[in-house]
Amino acid sequence: MILLNPGPVTLSEGVRQALVGPDLCHREAEFGELQETIRRGLLAVYGLPPEQWAAVLLSGSGTAAMEAMMTSLIPRQGKVLVVENGVYGERLSAIAKIHNIERQALRYAWGESIDLHDISRHLEADRAITHVALVHHETTTGRLNPIREVGALCRTRGIGLLVDGVSSFGGEELDFASWGISACVATANKCLHGVPGVAFVLVRRDLLLGAKDNPERTLYLDLTRYCREQDARSTPFTQSVQAFYALAQALRELAVQGGWRQRHEHYRLLAHQVRQGLGRLGIRPLLPEQTTSVVLSAFYLPDHVSYAQLHDGLKLRGFVIYAGQGALARNIFRVSIMGAIQAADMDRFLSAMEEILTAQREDSAGRHKTRGASL
Repeated sequence: MILLNPGPVTLSEGVRQALVGPDLCHREAEFGELQETIRRGLLAVYGLPPEQWAAVLLSGSGTAAMEAMMTSLIPRQGKVLVVENGVYGERLSAIAKIHNIERQALRYAWGESIDLHDISRHLEADRAITHVALVHHETTTGRLNPIREVGALCRTRGIGLLVDGVSSFGGEELDFASWGISACVATANKCLHGVPGVAFVLVRRDLLLGAKDNPERTLYLDLTRYCREQDARSTPFTQSVQAFYALAQALRELAVQGGWRQRHEHYRLLAHQVRQGLGRLGIRPLLPEQTTSVVLSAFYLPDHVSYAQLHDGLKLRGFVIYAGQGALARNIFRVSIMGAIQAADMDRFLSAMEEILTAQREDSAGRHKTRGASL
């Protein structure tokens, strides 16, 4: 089965085999070495110096890392401006609300582009804002948000930039230093091609030092505690050992394959192949190609074909696509090309799409003839 949903992803054979590594206690030195290998590997993806940055590992989903970032790095007296243009921006706001973090939301329609002048006006009007939080790749629609430009607005005002990079880390450009990123969350089972169960936060070490005296908002998700323990090759809580094995292998494969730049180019070619092929079948994209991440694209459902019909027909042929969310569920579907997927797989996917649409047209024509004959 080829998974075209935005995580979990289709695994390489090497990552799949890594899951059957030896049983290992998380308190043993071997686990400490495995953990440190992963932490170094994550920093190496974007060339981050370990004396300035820490990769903090959590057992959980990307949402766990989002919550850890928000609760650990925004101080009690801080205030966050959350920029929303999809489900996951709204999730950042929900986290802030649940933890009573002072917040302001800048809301756009799902898929709408972010207006940098709006952000600038909010930052100028409210000098209490200490952080801006937003999603890099908003998988609700596939839109890639302008982290570089938002970072420039934050940097000139001394404001922290908190990034949800869950569906972009390892597949899109992230220039941590020049873009002024304070922290970025991601997970193993997206562009890194690992398995669910490990999430992480890449964070500036000086910010963790500054946060250590803040009253804790959370026990399990306290990044300062995790970083202190992991620097000592330990862990405050039980980690997902087998998922760690898989992530270590996935990071080795990423490096061998040429790093994030080569993965980005591979994704770009596959995404273009899908967009062009669906276009020939009369299926329109939700957003222009230049505004969309290479990782995922959203498309309008074909005429007279429901999502359930399309999903089930493709699944019978070996492919799993993804539905739209909220109100978009009625008229879009999404295709992600993360994972161990090649151009030949996408050729088969496009052929499967053509088969389904052809069968649907023939079925509709048959029903029309039957109705005409009965009149």
